[in-house]
Amino acid sequence: MSDIAPTPPSERMPRWVWKAVAVFWGGAIVALAFRSLWASLYTFLMLLLVSLFLSLAVEPGVNRMAKRGWRRGTATAVILVGVLVAFLVFVVAIGALVGQQIAELLGNSEKYVTRTVNFLNDNFGAHIDATQVIKEINKPDGAVQSFIQSQQNKVVDLSVTALGLLVQALSVILFTFYLVADGPKLRRVICSRLRAEQQRSVLDTWELAIEKTGGYLYSRALLAGLSAFSHWVVLQALGTKAPVALALWVGVISQFLPVVGTYIAGALPVLVTFIDSPTKALVVLVFVVVYQQIENYLFLPRITARTMDLHPAVAFGSAIAGGAVLGGVGAILAIPGAAMIQALLSNTGTRHEVIDSDLTVVKPKLRRHQRRAARAQHPTAEPDADT
Repeated sequence: MSDIAPTPPSERMPRWVWKAVAVFWGGAIVALAFRSLWASLYTFLMLLLVSLFLSLAVEPGVNRMAKRGWRRGTATAVILVGVLVAFLVFVVAIGALVGQQIAELLGNSEKYVTRTVNFLNDNFGAHIDATQVIKEINKPDGAVQSFIQSQQNKVVDLSVTALGLLVQALSVILFTFYLVADGPKLRRVICSRLRAEQQRSVLDTWELAIEKTGGYLYSRALLAGLSAFSHWVVLQALGTKAPVALALWVGVISQFLPVVGTYIAGALPVLVTFIDSPTKALVVLVFVVVYQQIENYLFLPRITARTMDLHPAVAFGSAIAGGAVLGGVGAILAIPGAAMIQALLSNTGTRHEVIDSDLTVVKPKLRRHQRRAARAQHPTAEPDADT
C-alpha cells in the first residue's frame, strides 16, 4: 500500500491551462509556417497583385473592342503589346540620353569642373582652385576613381538584376493576358458558387474596381501630360538637350511613382542641364519645385475629384501606407485601392441629415458665368474664397 497521499483537487493543474498552452504553441507554429510561406511566395503574390491591377486597367478597352467584333484574346494581346512597346521605347530613349550625357561628362570632365568651380566662386563667394579639384578627381587612388572602379565591378550584378526584372515583367504580362482574355469565364466560375444576391455584390464590386482603376490611370495620365508639357516649354526655352525625352521622363515618373517620384524625376533634367550651364540648372530646379506646388494645390485636387472622387489627403496617406507595407508596388496600387474602399463604404450603412453648424457649411462652387452674374447683382459683396 502506497504512503503517497493523493493531490487535493484544489492543488491540481486546471484543464484550461493545458488547452491554453496547446493553443499558444499551435498558434506559434502556424505563425512561423505562415511567415515562411509568405517569404517564399512574396514575389509571386506581388506579380499576381500587379497583374490584377493591370487587368482592371485593360478591361474597359478590351470590352469596347470585343463589342466591335474583336476576339477577347486578340484585343488583350494588342493592348498589352502596345503598352509594352511604349514602355520599351521610353526606357531606351531615357537610357540612351543618360548614357550619352555620362560619356560626355567623363570625356570633358575638366571643362565641366572648371565651369562649375567658376560658377561657385562667382555666385557664392567661394575660393576653390579648379586645378586642385581636377587633380583630386584624376588621382588614381582618390575617392572619385575608387568609386568609379567599384561601380565597374557591379556591371554583372546589374545585368542579372535587369534579366530578373525582364522575366518578372513577362510573367506579369502573361498573368494579365489570362485574367483579361478569360475574364468572363473566371467571373462565371466565381458566380456559379454564389447565390443571386451574392453574385450581384461580387459583380458590382468588380465593376467598381474597374471604374476606380481606370479613373486612377486617367487622372495620372492627365497630370503626366500637364507636367510633361510644362517642363518641355521650360527645357525648350533654356536650350536643354533632348527636351522632349526629359519632359516625358518628368511627367511619367512624377505621376506614377508616388511620394518620391517628383524628386527622382526632377534630378535627371537638373543634372543634364547642369552639364551645360549651372545657372540654367538652377532655373530648372526652381521650376520643378514651383510646379510641384502648383500641381498639388491647383491641378491635383480638381482632376482627382472629377476622376476618382478621392480626397488628396486620403490619396497621399494611402500611398505612404501602401509603400510602408508593400514597397513601391504598394504605393502605386494603394490609391485606386483606397478609392475603391471609399466607394464601397459610401454605399453601406445608414445616412442621417446633418445639423446646421458653421463647421459643416459647404458653399457650392460657382462657374465663371455664375460668378459674373452674382457680382453684377451684388457689386459690393466680397468674393467667395471657395469659388
